Amino acid sequence: MAGSSTLNCMENQMKKYDVYSYGMISSSRLYVLKSGFPRPDQYAEIDRYYSTIGGEAANSAIVLSKLGLKVRIDGNWLSRDENGMQTKAILDDFKIDTSRLKFKKEGPCPHEVVFSDQMTRTIFGNYGKLLSKTRRWNVPVKSDIAQSKMICLDPFFYQGSSVVNRYAKQLNIPCVTVDCQHSDEILKDSAIAVISAEFRNRFYKESPEDVFKKYLRQSKGLVVFTSGNGKIIFGRRESRMKSYSPHKIKAIDTAGAGDSFRAGMIYGALRKWPDEQMIAFSSALAAMVCCQFPGVLNSPTFKEVAAFLKKTR
Repeated sequence: MAGSSTLNCMENQMKKYDVYSYGMISSSRLYVLKSGFPRPDQYAEIDRYYSTIGGEAANSAIVLSKLGLKVRIDGNWLSRDENGMQTKAILDDFKIDTSRLKFKKEGPCPHEVVFSDQMTRTIFGNYGKLLSKTRRWNVPVKSDIAQSKMICLDPFFYQGSSVVNRYAKQLNIPCVTVDCQHSDEILKDSAIAVISAEFRNRFYKESPEDVFKKYLRQSKGLVVFTSGNGKIIFGRRESRMKSYSPHKIKAIDTAGAGDSFRAGMIYGALRKWPDEQMIAFSSALAAMVCCQFPGVLNSPTFKEVAAFLKKTR
């Protein structure tokens, strides 16, 4: 066993990337409101706005890069226009490997407009067109996965996501995924699955505890249920359900909070932290992102998160 562990350690040291992030990459326009989101026919004042980036894979990749990890990104096609070029430029600024990205003149490429107040974010986008059965994303390259220590996987791209999952399983490389149903093959194979309240409320009517049991029965890894600023519940099939209370903050920008939380879980998993330490770190990281504008582009370094945890806990 000791020899096997040493061999795995040596293989990891030889890999080119810490994380291969596959999934949603979008251009984004973010507006922060001075007060809550208005009801129909009402007015809301815009405090600030910013041209930024969206998509789960892209946000997680940026946060991971700020934590000091080497990341390669792949996923959907981008538009061959100002929006697409700006998205690539932002990722390049964070020294993320964007060499797999493709740019197309025709067809829907993802773009979103986000309105964020102190506690919520409301997203308008064209993701429905992108997520049709017609492929608008790259076919994953096996060597990219083989060169990575861990996979950050969005489950949204049908065969594309399934191929990443299959390669990762063949190569024995752990995957960390997000919002997928309990029957999804990606959940069954994932090392960590982070499921948001927004997603659960869309697909399940049972209590969070009952839905959590469904996920645990299917998962071989760690299951985490997040609920915005509400209680986090987490656990594994062989252990009891645990909970963690996130930090109480005055949020400025909640866009990307869940993606930042996933990035924290990946960072902790790479360092083989216990579950409780990963949850505490990820919660602090997400809280710090919510206190910045735009949060993901100003995400903290590892030392900053460690200092925040020391101060608040």
